[in-house]
Amino acid sequence: MPLPKDLLVSRLKNELRECRKDFRHYFSLSDPDFNKFPVSIMVTLVNTPGPIMEGNKIRSRYNHKLQITITEDYPFQTPIVRWRSKIFHPNIMLPSDGGYICTKLLDEWSFRSNLPAFIRGIESLLLNPNPDNPYDNDTCTKAAEYFNKHPYNPPLPDKSRAGHKKPLIIGEEENGTDNRRKKKKS
Repeated sequence: MPLPKDLLVSRLKNELRECRKDFRHYFSLSDPDFNKFPVSIMVTLVNTPGPIMEGNKIRSRYNHKLQITITEDYPFQTPIVRWRSKIFHPNIMLPSDGGYICTKLLDEWSFRSNLPAFIRGIESLLLNPNPDNPYDNDTCTKAAEYFNKHPYNPPLPDKSRAGHKKPLIIGEEENGTDNRRKKKKS
């Protein structure tokens, strides 16, 4: 039995408020007022090193995108998560392969799970690829083989990027005001 809609919306707003407080990432909602479910949350992880393959060399990319889809059965139903940016990781598929993410956080999702803990887990997964449990597709298998031979030593977050403005959650109210982007008058 799902949560009553007012409780679901209140819970989601609280979790997104906590995300805004704890992270410097960007969060954009398909429906900031939660009038219609499912709601998609586009997350841009900022200044979070993660491996990519460029020219047969491993490099670190600092910004990554993922999409989290929340149904009206949240938090009883696991959010649907898809990776949306370039990656070379044994536990994260490329978007062209489906963008699936292999993490215990999704496998063991429960009523007590929440979005801030999930985002922290994704940050940790980016920094710590698990080559012993890859997805069974070409890119993830190649990544597992690579990281079995060459452990990933991620760089520290880029301090030059630390000066970004605190992110907005589009549609979230802060200090009683609606911070949605205002449309330009033409």
